[in-house]
Amino acid sequence: MLKMKFLRPWAALWMTVTLGWSWVQADEAPKVIVLGDSLSAGYGLQHPQAGWVGRLQQRLSRQGYPHEVVNASISGDTSSGGLARLPRLLQQYRPTLLIVELGGNDGLRGLKLGRLRDNLGSIVDIARAAGSQVILVGIRLPPNYGVAFVERFLGVFQRVAKDRGVPLVNNLLAGFDEDRESMQDDQIHPRDEVQEAMLNNVWPTLLPLLTPAGESDHRADQGVERAIGQQL
Repeated sequence: MLKMKFLRPWAALWMTVTLGWSWVQADEAPKVIVLGDSLSAGYGLQHPQAGWVGRLQQRLSRQGYPHEVVNASISGDTSSGGLARLPRLLQQYRPTLLIVELGGNDGLRGLKLGRLRDNLGSIVDIARAAGSQVILVGIRLPPNYGVAFVERFLGVFQRVAKDRGVPLVNNLLAGFDEDRESMQDDQIHPRDEVQEAMLNNVWPTLLPLLTPAGESDHRADQGVERAIGQQL
């Protein structure tokens, strides 16, 4: 094995920085990024931190998981906006897991579904290349958009998840998406009372991917297979 003193100075410095970074990473809490829009940003809630993403952090802590949740959700964001923001987020936080909750605004604005499909696929590809696991979260649009379009819209998430082999939460709003009392006055954003239900919709898909402190990434890889298997 080469001794450090025989290496060129720049090479030795690179090895020192790289090894030092590895040690820092090993001591840090694994990061979970939620890349979303207003549904994950807590729009219209009295306390946005009490939205489903904030509740996710609380549940992880209660159950002994070491993960730190980073809410990178912006109200009004689209799949294009999320794609543009992603590289910097990956560089800054180096997440072990990325939860993608985007596309609702694409649908509400009538943007092309092909562009949504391509953007979501690119998000998955970039995150995976950076070493992150990915969960896609689908959204059912309000019924006034028409049955045919609503189903085609949902089908985009299903197709990307299948083509890329990633776990899918079929509908973040499942169980109350057509309940007017569960929505704020705009009939788009959920009230405080159903934020726990939103988390419950995500949790079964997320749980197999969580690696408790001290366990290897092999368990997380097996978790991806289990999470996808739940969809088949």
